[in-house]
Amino acid sequence: MSDRSLSPLARLRSILTRNRLRVVFVAVILLSAAVVASAASNDLSTATEADVPDAPPTENHTVVTESGRAGTITAYEPSGDVLYYNNSRTKYFDVDPVEGDPLTVEYTATDTIHSEGPTCSDPPCARNVIERANLSTGEVEVIYERYDYKETAGEWHDADRINETHVVVADIVADQVFIVNTETEVVEWLWDAQSDFPVEGGGAYPGDWAHINDVEYIESGEMEGRIMASLRNQDQVVFLDREEGLVEDWTLGEEDEYDIQYEQHNPDYIPESEGGPAVVVADSENGRVQEFQREDGEWTRSWEWEDDRIQWPRDADRLPNGNTLITDTHGNRVMEVNESGDIVWQVESTLPYEAERLETGAESEGGQSAAALGLESQTTAESDDESSGFFGFDPLDFLGNLLESILPHRIYNGLLFATPVWMGASEFAAVGVALLTGLLWAGLEIRWQLRDAGVRFRLPVSRQGGD
Repeated sequence: MSDRSLSPLARLRSILTRNRLRVVFVAVILLSAAVVASAASNDLSTATEADVPDAPPTENHTVVTESGRAGTITAYEPSGDVLYYNNSRTKYFDVDPVEGDPLTVEYTATDTIHSEGPTCSDPPCARNVIERANLSTGEVEVIYERYDYKETAGEWHDADRINETHVVVADIVADQVFIVNTETEVVEWLWDAQSDFPVEGGGAYPGDWAHINDVEYIESGEMEGRIMASLRNQDQVVFLDREEGLVEDWTLGEEDEYDIQYEQHNPDYIPESEGGPAVVVADSENGRVQEFQREDGEWTRSWEWEDDRIQWPRDADRLPNGNTLITDTHGNRVMEVNESGDIVWQVESTLPYEAERLETGAESEGGQSAAALGLESQTTAESDDESSGFFGFDPLDFLGNLLESILPHRIYNGLLFATPVWMGASEFAAVGVALLTGLLWAGLEIRWQLRDAGVRFRLPVSRQGGD
């Protein structure tokens, strides 16, 4: 019988012999492995000072903290060289310059305690500290510390200095905001999120319910003396009065209203003197940075920024020059974006948490609002990268982007957090292709073995011929 007399299915079977299929499977798996191996060769690391990449030159010092696989705090000189590096704590979080001494900073950090002892009866536990570090001399001083009974959701992500003796702390452990006298170690004021929010909302109670990840003491304007706090799991930024409690009509966001903001980090308050009231915030799970302007008693989105790489921003500061300093944790970078939306400064980093540009004031206190600057939003993905693959089409890149679009952003971010830092959309796609190919190959091998042994499977319903 000639090939022409065969049915199309029979001709296909004659071409796709077992050995030919095996060769195809091996080739696909090897190509997928090569993609992953190539990404794994990326030498981005901050595990030691020698590994930290230099930064481009800028006018001032820049401090970057990390709280991922390696806890680090790194200070860059204006030249881009590393001035200071410390990795003695498990995690580093918010960092602020000390007023009057721009090369001295205060930050919050956490140590994980793995061994049972007088400070931890049921490991792992946490030691939370507020420390002051002189970046020039390397001298470090503990300002205030507390041992906590758990390590998961057991951290202080932020503390803000009120005066020489008092700081306000964002306490994730107890879902509280408190003010402590660091000289007497007496807590003199406390707000419990349970007093204004139901435990049925937010995260799982009592595990990681509110996740209060940021506080800021407001020094001037209509909200002078009040405290702004970020309740990540309630998707809200709130304002607190030390006598009256929650200032309800100033709350920014609403739980599960993700089009406003979704599990935000590090909101910064811009006062009236700089074109506010306004809040610039890292809208983490939405993969963007945005700003809200207070107008006629309501918050209105006045600016937003994203590019094709931004994945999980966790800090954004408006600088006095009108630029915005952004920390993109799962984009593995810290960058400065100018008023036109272009990246004018960038340094790679492994899971950075926060960045602070020294000599410019704490966070966004010296920067103007987007409304005052007339900033235009950038919401469309723009990339200068050259196309790759066949005729400008990269199948793995396409599959990776498809996977990212299908998975909920929070789940995709969870994958990025749990996998090596070099894993991205294309690498996830390569792993997925290799796994599916391996499963298909294994299934066919089993079928072939059964057929050779004379085992046949028939459908329970067969087609009957009719008159």
